[in-house]
Amino acid sequence: MAFLQTRAPRGRGRLGIRLAAAALAGASIVTLAPAAAMAAAPAGTSEAFGAEARPRGGDAQAELQAFIADGSSTAAFAEVRQNGRRVWRGAAGTSDLATGQPVRPDGRFRIGSVTKPFVSTVVLQLVAERKLRLDDPVERYLPGLVPNGGAISVRHLLNHTSGLFDYLEDPQFFYRDEASLRDWVHGSSRWQDYRPEQLVAVGVAHPPYFAPGQGWHYSNTNYVLAGMLIRKLTGKSWQSEVERRIVRPLHLDDTTFPGSGTGVRGPHTHAYAKLAEGPADITRLNTTVADAAGNGISTAADLNRFHAALFGGKLLRPAEQAELKRTVPTGSGHSFYGLGVAQADFGCGPLWGHDGGLPGWGTLLFGTADGKRQVALSYNPYEGTDPSGIDTAVVNVAAKTLCGSSAPAGAVADATAGLSALRGASGAAAAR
Repeated sequence: MAFLQTRAPRGRGRLGIRLAAAALAGASIVTLAPAAAMAAAPAGTSEAFGAEARPRGGDAQAELQAFIADGSSTAAFAEVRQNGRRVWRGAAGTSDLATGQPVRPDGRFRIGSVTKPFVSTVVLQLVAERKLRLDDPVERYLPGLVPNGGAISVRHLLNHTSGLFDYLEDPQFFYRDEASLRDWVHGSSRWQDYRPEQLVAVGVAHPPYFAPGQGWHYSNTNYVLAGMLIRKLTGKSWQSEVERRIVRPLHLDDTTFPGSGTGVRGPHTHAYAKLAEGPADITRLNTTVADAAGNGISTAADLNRFHAALFGGKLLRPAEQAELKRTVPTGSGHSFYGLGVAQADFGCGPLWGHDGGLPGWGTLLFGTADGKRQVALSYNPYEGTDPSGIDTAVVNVAAKTLCGSSAPAGAVADATAGLSALRGASGAAAAR
């Protein structure tokens, strides 16, 4: 379900990474060799908060260790909440390969496409305020911007049935080998500012996948347009509306939408790309390439509070809450998509949330439909290494923390297929 697509189709392998808009460069090279750094990493930490608060199947420390065991990730941490209380958190790996600093499970991280539920919530609040309707055409609010905009509704944007091409599938956002990865790491594009109109223009320059409403394909173009709709209707940026309507009321004090800001404030893990001379620190980047599709930074605690409020009915009226969870099939048979949220089964029935990522960052936020239990997971995939085990590790963390036990083999396979489907028909190992 990683929705800001950053890696190429699986057939290309890990070095077919899809650059989040070719947006990386100027990274410093860490002198500590990655193998040595990860070998020296702490075994990980785990905290339970009372015997009855512990997840039913025990903590998920072993599942977190799986992220770093094969060197495909440098760090992973997670937090579980039940009825508003933190009941478990754990961490594994190394926060900074240069210093060997251990991972702090309260640190900030880039959330990628977990930004999308924040954006869709604001749009649904505007629906409640009668500023627009879900079945209104995009052309009514953004005239002339999207071909066939009269046939594409707001709903089509939010549930990815518009057919609009995902701008991040344009070849300019790929690297294919170590040489192009090196260009991505050291070139100027990492700091490039993108305007939402530019990103939409890349998407609509390609033929649509299908006629509006006649299929499903994950497309970040849809959410860039949703952000533009918010500005059109409110006169303010989507970031300021998310902050005013969600972040401040819920006291999500560590959640930001930094626009063109390149850093991550406060304690945080680092992101890395693998080069021959050693790992390159790619933590800093300009994420205007993601815009309303994936520009956010948060913490596990903040994301869990957001999930609890959203699915607990504190942010939307019942009518809009029902629309949020009205799903369409993604084509896999194992996953469904609502309005900015996905439904998937990790072995114990339908759960709700989203995942996302950017180069070197991955996030999962899932929980129960009533908002009473959720897990937020952050991990740092080591760009340029084999990512084949990461999906299974993600599913196992979700299964252990939300279902109370390790997922059965069949459930792992089904949930992994669902994750892949939610990343779009291209099969991209996208945006963890």
